[in-house]
Amino acid sequence: MFSLLLRGFVLGFAVAASPGPIFFLCVKRTIVQGRLAGLFSGFGVATADAFYAAIATLGVTALTTAFAAGRRPLAVVGGVILVVLGVTILMARGREATATKATNGRGAAWAYASTLGLTITNPATIVSFAALAATLGLGTGGSFLRPSLVVIGVLLGSVVWWCVLVFGVSLLRTRLTPKIVRGVSTFSGLAIAVLGILAVLSAFSG
Repeated sequence: MFSLLLRGFVLGFAVAASPGPIFFLCVKRTIVQGRLAGLFSGFGVATADAFYAAIATLGVTALTTAFAAGRRPLAVVGGVILVVLGVTILMARGREATATKATNGRGAAWAYASTLGLTITNPATIVSFAALAATLGLGTGGSFLRPSLVVIGVLLGSVVWWCVLVFGVSLLRTRLTPKIVRGVSTFSGLAIAVLGILAVLSAFSG
């Protein structure tokens, strides 16, 4: 049983650590808005990862098929949102560089909800979790405990990665000058917008 928890943890950590738009968004929010915004952004991703892991490992065949069939429109929606988000970051980078602000409860809730929504609209990660389920012989009925352990492991692995990233970035936050903050925001905005464009293009070419 422990091996299932460990495998889920490793997969959750690995999927979360894969470079992508949320990585840049989380780094940017941590630098500009503080540790709380970064953590809740990461927790939103971890929730989505656990959701997809649950669908794959608990054998919810209908939902798995629905998400697989709807990958193209979801990729388009998610890509467009990323492009808009990237452009918004680029337009606001000057103000953020000179006036960083701490995140309150409302801001933390938005940070969580926004990354949860962005990750849900990018269902490609379900392929990884479905492959894990097939490898471990899950998703075909039987005990509820075994797939549950995998889902818990995925959630913990993802949460640990985002905590490591955010706390690491926050250690550097006080040493960053406005010029560096503006540079980080510019790079993050460009990266997020480009990844959004690639997501849209891949949806039409796939």
